[in-house]
Amino acid sequence: MRTSLSALFVVLASALAFAATATGAGSSTAAIPGCAKDGLDLLNDGQLTIGADNPAFPPWFGGAPKKPWKVSDPRSGRGYESAVAYAVAGQLGFAKSQVQWVYVPFTRSFRPGSKPFDFYVTQVSYTPERDRVVDFSSSYYFVNQAVVGLKGKPIARARSIRALADYKLGAQLGTTSYDYIVKYIRPSSDPLAFDTNDLAVQALKNGQIDGIVVDLPTAFYVTAVQVPNGKIVGQLPVRGSKERFGLVFQQGNSLKACVDKALARLWRNGTIKSLQRTWLARVAGAPELS
Repeated sequence: MRTSLSALFVVLASALAFAATATGAGSSTAAIPGCAKDGLDLLNDGQLTIGADNPAFPPWFGGAPKKPWKVSDPRSGRGYESAVAYAVAGQLGFAKSQVQWVYVPFTRSFRPGSKPFDFYVTQVSYTPERDRVVDFSSSYYFVNQAVVGLKGKPIARARSIRALADYKLGAQLGTTSYDYIVKYIRPSSDPLAFDTNDLAVQALKNGQIDGIVVDLPTAFYVTAVQVPNGKIVGQLPVRGSKERFGLVFQQGNSLKACVDKALARLWRNGTIKSLQRTWLARVAGAPELS
């Protein structure tokens, strides 16, 4: 099933009118008990510093890119993760002008040590191993992995995990996508690991691999924009506990407790579901592999 580039832009364009209120920043919501802004454990007083990877890809981020950001601009409030971040900021009492974004590569976000951000948001999945050296918020998105191949190639006809084992697969190094290949698909040839998802996509286009594994919303972006003849082969079934994305904190930062309360509010009042309908509405259409 191929989703056209024009369809992607229609979805994004239709969401723009919603974006101004969807961020939640600067709202007049009641303060979270025990989370007064001047008492938060912040990198810089009076400012919420949020880390993100660069390039910042749709549908997680949106808006025309402005330096230093490539592809999309997290500062826009557009795209699911940008909107969630601003909604959390709003719950904590921060106006949009009080939010600062910084570039931090994905794999550095969950390494041990001090962090140049208050929290980080770029599709970082919780794992017990990562949680030993950083802290994670509660979930803001529950994840399904997916396989992307090329139209007309044999892998495009695969309908099960077992059928994928005969193909050369790849994913970004250090991701749960790569872990899924190794632990559950167990292909007959060693999968390839790439420093960035862009490199994995290029390897697919070059024929170095038959398929890449990414989270499902990213799979729609890959097939709509990055790989013109790409096809979502299918969603991969959940194995083990349900995978979730969480905001990442330096270990021991008390800000996490307040962000968890903010996220709980956003789930309860329907904001999270509304943001998912706005920015991730298309992800329900991919076939499921057995």
